[in-house]
Amino acid sequence: MFDPGINALSILTEILPAPVHLQSAVLEVPANRQTPIAAELQFSGGVSAGFDWRQVGPQVWDIVVDTADGARMALRMGGNVLEVDGLPVAGAADIMGEYPALYAAMAGLVAAGRSEVDLSPMVHVADAMTLGRRKVVAAFHF
Repeated sequence: MFDPGINALSILTEILPAPVHLQSAVLEVPANRQTPIAAELQFSGGVSAGFDWRQVGPQVWDIVVDTADGARMALRMGGNVLEVDGLPVAGAADIMGEYPALYAAMAGLVAAGRSEVDLSPMVHVADAMTLGRRKVVAAFHF
């Protein structure tokens, strides 16, 4: 659950104007597994995040932000499409170029002897795993 979730947390830490800190978490763990299949995270500043691996149908990789001025911003398809008040502003509906673009950026960083590391998303995951309340849910079979 935190594998795709950490991608959302990476975007979250990038777009917020100030850092947030995990205040509480509920981690839903299947009776026959050891790791969460779903989580509800509450951060400082009124920020919350919900993840659920049990979701059926097309994958939903959206981040929706209600801004202080009443606008709604949405990052859809894992951050590939930006919408403001329901209207597309930037991006493409095809995410097939995501990994080639990431690999090209990584190759450029290696060639330049540079790195880009933001450990904030991993801190959020670690905080959730250590501070979160574990809730046992129905067994999961795939």
